[in-house]
Amino acid sequence: MIFNKHTARKTAEVLLQINAIKLQPKDPFTWASGWKSPIYCDNRIVLSYPPIRNYIRETMAKQIEKQYEKPDVIAGVATGAIGIGMLVAEYLGLPFIYVRPEAKSHGRQNQIEGHLESGQNVVVVEDLISTGKSSLNAVKAIQENKGNVKGMIAIFSYDFQVARDNFEKSGIQLLTLSDYESLLEQALHTNYISTKEQDILASWNANPSEWNAN
Repeated sequence: MIFNKHTARKTAEVLLQINAIKLQPKDPFTWASGWKSPIYCDNRIVLSYPPIRNYIRETMAKQIEKQYEKPDVIAGVATGAIGIGMLVAEYLGLPFIYVRPEAKSHGRQNQIEGHLESGQNVVVVEDLISTGKSSLNAVKAIQENKGNVKGMIAIFSYDFQVARDNFEKSGIQLLTLSDYESLLEQALHTNYISTKEQDILASWNANPSEWNAN
């Protein structure tokens, strides 16, 4: 769920400006899963543009305070959300941890890097939500280490039904700065895409695993 439409459209606008999101309905990408996709999103690019990363950092931080007051800890999901998560934590003056997909096989064998005390309130920061599985894996790791996850905030979500189902089952609230619907609205408004291309992009989102560009 987005915070509000203005923030969602503004966030979509800046992500398109720096090519953090690319829309190519006529020349689709191939994801690691094998899916053909007319969109590719890499929000780590945000870190290379100070004005935009500051906008993302401050908007996320203010929304966290509005929704959850001030948690004890900010957690980033490795690797994509480490950078922006740390910036949000710095802005709020809070401790930061990050969560690996799985525990290391050497050393202290940590899955969580940083200091987390039992019972501390944690807000998890993500850069991108697709199915939500890797994000919720991080939540599970924090909970298993006796952290209290208040919710998750992400820059962008594809807003797949499977992700909505996964978060609903988990009982974790997901809030995002922008989402797929807002992206298409902004891209059409700025003539980044045509109405026909908007229809193609919408059809992909409805059934991404079966979508064919032809």
